[in-house]
Amino acid sequence: MKNSKPQHPTAQTVSIQRRLTFLLLLLLITAACSPIAPEPMSVASPESHRLRPITLGVGFIPNVQFAPFYIGIEKGFFAAEEIDLSMEYGFENDYMKLVATDALQFMIASGDQLVLGRAQGLPVKYVMNWYTSYPITIFAKADAGIHEPADLAGRTVGVPGPFGATYIALRALLDVAGLTDADIQMVSVGFNQASAVSEGLVDAAVDYAVNGPVVLNNAGIETVQIALDQHLQIPANGLVTNERTLHDEPKLVAAMARALQKSIAYTLANPDESFEIALQFVPEAGGENEVANRGVFDASLPFWRPRPQGAPGATTDAEWQAVAELLLRIGFVERLVAPEEMYTNEFLQ
Repeated sequence: MKNSKPQHPTAQTVSIQRRLTFLLLLLLITAACSPIAPEPMSVASPESHRLRPITLGVGFIPNVQFAPFYIGIEKGFFAAEEIDLSMEYGFENDYMKLVATDALQFMIASGDQLVLGRAQGLPVKYVMNWYTSYPITIFAKADAGIHEPADLAGRTVGVPGPFGATYIALRALLDVAGLTDADIQMVSVGFNQASAVSEGLVDAAVDYAVNGPVVLNNAGIETVQIALDQHLQIPANGLVTNERTLHDEPKLVAAMARALQKSIAYTLANPDESFEIALQFVPEAGGENEVANRGVFDASLPFWRPRPQGAPGATTDAEWQAVAELLLRIGFVERLVAPEEMYTNEFLQ
């Protein structure tokens, strides 16, 4: 095989190479001077920016009794009103002070607690009724011989303590019978009313109708109940805000009321689904506790049903007058608080 000689570029080849090099440099310079298209940016959903964080103060602990709020969060009824709702659990009297000072803007409170707050000069107001009948009852074993408020005379009665809606309901029922707390033996049992009755530590106890009596019913213990609502009709649990929010942010108040109305309506129309959603928020209510908590949930539904007359969530002067007079009569307040100081229906549809 012969070795081939190296080939030298011709003048024409060199010219072509130079032209290609020039064109390549020109393209690089042009690209460097051209604007660069920006990288696509991940932008947060507009909804996440427009939602207003609102903390709602509620009494007690996480419980299926608060199902309408869990429904409103899960189904987006509050988000549709541009509200990012969260819940904080504690005591009504603590939240009343926080709402009054605008540390919180909203809470759930009973009408009697609202009267106490206004009587102390707290700028709070009730804007929507949630429980359409008062949910507190005195309950006892069926064979205890306690059927009317007058039957409490000389008996031991368990209460969480001398505070809150349960204590006021007891005093109200004693007042109905012409009795005072001196006519009974009051025993502080904390939130263990059902066990105190079942174990015979007290003759009767005061509790929410959806708690103690339901627990004993699930245990096969028959009870009798004396409901406050059977003897005196006063505003029960509802949405409360402060005067600053009412004056400066009426649209927010109306939005909270609308979202709650929709949440309650959905819960009543879809109880099975609503209970399952509530269990997502209160997982400890499921499992071996599910049957008992379903009983609590089902017992709560009648208290949330709208009244046959008036706008859903509305209360009346007569109810507020009744509770104001009661608290003055039993010595809880020093002045008669006028209904117009305590509530408004203007934000209800």
